[in-house]
Amino acid sequence: MTLLLGLDFGTGGVRAGLYDLHSHKLVQVAEAPYATSYPELGWAEQDPDQWWSALGSACRQLMAAAGHPAVAAVCVATTASTVVAAGADGRPLRPALLWMDCRAGAESTRTAQTAHPMMNPGGDAVEWLVPKAMWLARHEPQVYAAAAHICEAVDWLNFKLTGRWVASRLNASCKWNYDTQRQRFPVELYEQLGIPELADKLPPEVIAVGGRIAPLSGDAANHLGLTRDTLVAQGGIDAHMAMLSAGTTGAGELLFIGGTSVVQLMHTPERIDVPGIWGPYPDALLDGHWLMEGGQVSAGSILNWLAQKMFGLDAAGHQQLIQRAMALKPGATGLLVLDYWMGNRTPYRAPDMRGAIMGLSLNHDRHDLYRASVEAIALGSANIFHTWRAQGIEITRVVAAGGFQNNPLWLQATVDATGVPFEMVAHDNLTLIGTAAAAACALGEFATLQEAATDFTTVGKLIEPDPHAHDCYVELLGRYRDATQSVAPISCRPAPSSVGTRRPAA
Repeated sequence: MTLLLGLDFGTGGVRAGLYDLHSHKLVQVAEAPYATSYPELGWAEQDPDQWWSALGSACRQLMAAAGHPAVAAVCVATTASTVVAAGADGRPLRPALLWMDCRAGAESTRTAQTAHPMMNPGGDAVEWLVPKAMWLARHEPQVYAAAAHICEAVDWLNFKLTGRWVASRLNASCKWNYDTQRQRFPVELYEQLGIPELADKLPPEVIAVGGRIAPLSGDAANHLGLTRDTLVAQGGIDAHMAMLSAGTTGAGELLFIGGTSVVQLMHTPERIDVPGIWGPYPDALLDGHWLMEGGQVSAGSILNWLAQKMFGLDAAGHQQLIQRAMALKPGATGLLVLDYWMGNRTPYRAPDMRGAIMGLSLNHDRHDLYRASVEAIALGSANIFHTWRAQGIEITRVVAAGGFQNNPLWLQATVDATGVPFEMVAHDNLTLIGTAAAAACALGEFATLQEAATDFTTVGKLIEPDPHAHDCYVELLGRYRDATQSVAPISCRPAPSSVGTRRPAA
């Protein structure tokens, strides 16, 4: 039996999954948490050393439960862009800037004003590595100057595993403006943005997903409870890696991940530019395919914020809230919520945009507010579908996964609002399975990553939209879009007293 180890570093912790290469069965899974800090409004940071500690804990737990079997290959997927500034020895110089950190708004705006063939239309997202590197250079110049390496979480973890600094082609293409066709970093673009040193701080070698990096180092093998014979395969962005197990590699096929945030991913056989959608990126994940990305920064995080922080509910109370809100019909509350708690990723690309609740009256209760917030998240997803369709891209198949399957109200509202059946995968291990597929490719079990993706495809349960509810959401989407245009100029303007101030201590 050949075993593969997939590692998925999410926002709240790491999951380690052990897979049988030939049966594709999950042998064992283990998890370990790590913390996120929010030192200022819009900021989100994590300690990379906690990732490493959590990884050791999860892997040793996993291997003990599985009887300490031999593992042939391991592959890492992480959030992105979660950016690490490290010294020459790899030690972090400051906490990592988490993917959802939106402090680099001014830097993102500057990228939008820079003309270059490799610059995304409309600039880079505030979440991505280049604006975050620009922020470090401007606001923490001593850290930026001392950083021998500026990279993403996946790169730092692969260094910890192997001692090699290498980049994932997936991350480099989607988040760093890397030119996959000419296989070069856009040095002149970094110069235009005032960070010419960045090209020398990035990992120098770019390896495609499923490529071979190196065997585990001795220290890493001891830390994980593995042997030095274990090969480390190149991974990449967590949601994007899930495409390898979702089977969404053909035209019109979309992967929908609903959790803390929402990610929507699609491949096309040729270049199609869609205003407001990130990409298209050639050969980012699969050779000969163009990758496009839509998404929402805040999704499940909004619902948890409401249930836990605002309403003071525990998990059981949250489920009761969901059940009560499910009794309400779409639009029945009379409320209209805009889901921009941490800005908008697509299609408006506005990191400074903020959420809004409209139509409040004294007869509204928490169930109304929760229902309207769920509808807002669903409408945000439908708005991205609308953007694709406006460019003639029809979405014919959706494979879905993520934590929103545990919230039947949110899941059905999303299906109804988009009007497309969802193939809902019963588990949330798509990313782990995707890393297993990449690990199998690195071992030479498949000639191409596409073949590995086909072999590892997961089948989901079909959930159909309700036609009447969809009609209601079509009307609500028009109101949602109109309200966004009206409210955005106000919500993007920070209160003078809040600028640059720290959050009070809890």
